[in-house]
Amino acid sequence: MAFTDLLDTLGGVGRFQLISTALLLLPCSLLACHNFLQNFTAAVPPHHCQSPANHSAAAVYGSGAWLKATVPLDPLGLPEPCRRFTQPQWALLSPNASVHGAATEGCKDGWVYDRSVFPSTIVTEWDLVCEARTLRDLAQSVYMAGVLAGAAVFGSIADRLGRKAPLVWSYLQLAVSGAATAYFSSFGTYCFCRFLMGMTFSGIILNSLSLVVEWMPTRGRTVAGILLGYSFTSGQLILAGVAYLIRPWRWLQFAVSVPFLIFFLYSWWLPESSRWLLLHGKTQAALRNLRKVAAMNGREEEGERLTKEVVSSYIQSEFATGRPSNSVLDLFRTPAIRKVTCCLMVVWFSNSLAYYGLAMDLQKFGLSVYLVQVLFGVIDIPAMLVATTTMIYVGRRATVASFLILAGLMVISNMFVPEDMQSLRTAQAALGKGCLASSFICVYLFTGELYPTEIRQMGMGFASVNARLGGLVAPLLTMLGEFSAVLPPVGFGAPSILAGLAVCFLAETRNVPLVETIEAMERRVKERLSRKDAEEKGEEVSLQQLGVSPLKETI
Repeated sequence: MAFTDLLDTLGGVGRFQLISTALLLLPCSLLACHNFLQNFTAAVPPHHCQSPANHSAAAVYGSGAWLKATVPLDPLGLPEPCRRFTQPQWALLSPNASVHGAATEGCKDGWVYDRSVFPSTIVTEWDLVCEARTLRDLAQSVYMAGVLAGAAVFGSIADRLGRKAPLVWSYLQLAVSGAATAYFSSFGTYCFCRFLMGMTFSGIILNSLSLVVEWMPTRGRTVAGILLGYSFTSGQLILAGVAYLIRPWRWLQFAVSVPFLIFFLYSWWLPESSRWLLLHGKTQAALRNLRKVAAMNGREEEGERLTKEVVSSYIQSEFATGRPSNSVLDLFRTPAIRKVTCCLMVVWFSNSLAYYGLAMDLQKFGLSVYLVQVLFGVIDIPAMLVATTTMIYVGRRATVASFLILAGLMVISNMFVPEDMQSLRTAQAALGKGCLASSFICVYLFTGELYPTEIRQMGMGFASVNARLGGLVAPLLTMLGEFSAVLPPVGFGAPSILAGLAVCFLAETRNVPLVETIEAMERRVKERLSRKDAEEKGEEVSLQQLGVSPLKETI
């Protein structure tokens, strides 16, 4: 008997599964706000050099005339953001006048920012423009480095300490570091707090998905996993609305961080995964949790009849030879796990590489940043609807492989579309991004189902590390476009197609109970190979009985 049969006995997809899934996915939606937060808190408004402090002519000529005489214009006819004339060019105040060869200098007295859309951002507060503009990108890179570190740290911790403890800590860490980011006035402190916030991204996503999957019966896992994708999409829409209403960056940072304190408080109610408790010999704690689940699902009598012996009868075959995993080497220890890990390394890296590479191209809409944020969220909804349907009725492997290969073909074919056909180029890019967003969500669920319980969090953490590496490589690959326009689309599209082919080597997990131990997974693979060999031998025997040579039949 599998553990999922026990969950079906206690109510299947009941009130507990619905409430706990909602409570776990709500923080994930606001987590998306932090992932894209610097689109608003680090926005770069129009700016130009501040006038020298010792000039009083601005009061005589007016601010518009003074700006024209002191700041040169760029090719688009806008004030140059990083240079000013060393001396005012009064000749420019005359109609149709022009000045050639006038000496310019940097903005020694600071900058003047257009605060009509963004009253304050980290760019306006710390002057992260011109020579210091790379510091703005550095802040986002520090956040991504935190996500990378969190994937490595929390994936291992969760397999040792359980799913609940790292999740509760991540909520608290995000609430505190987010509020601290809004409070301190040092750019160095800002980057450090953003690093801590990035670490919690992996801690929350990975442990939330594991708790949802491990408490969910087989028939509800697909929908639950896809709901994670919808929660992340809704977070992008929430961010657009909140950022539109709260323009100052410190108040915006505070507004999206404080709710995690509420999540921290109610997360103590969430029960630890009974699968993990049983695997680590904590049968009594697992039994208490199972009885609570039964009571919430209206199966209190079934819960009261549970004993250690009854619970053990459901999972004895799965856990009998299991042992807690303590090393990342366990992801490569046996043939079946090794194949899964190697394939998923390619899939996660390539998916993230293409997704972030394509997302950077899609930002060139030339629209309001708030509208663009909404478009980025809405575009994922129809793609994930298709993914939900195909995962339920076709399977995980075919869905992920198809989306990755289609996305890769869209990216590569885009370089053959002429530059003047922007509508077609945008349509292809949007289709590719939708496919990659859907495959990202599908592969989260697929990975959780492929790894056994004893190394599930470590496996997902290791896979997430490869995804974050892909996200870090994406902007570097985009820079290669300065040398050749062919390199970025090929660099983003080819790995995506390769990842789609790698998925074909993985086992299908649709309607298949979760595996609890590495040994159980190895037995399942051997049994599958034995059945396949038996079927092939049976076909040969049938052909021989009919007097047909197998070789001739093949020919």
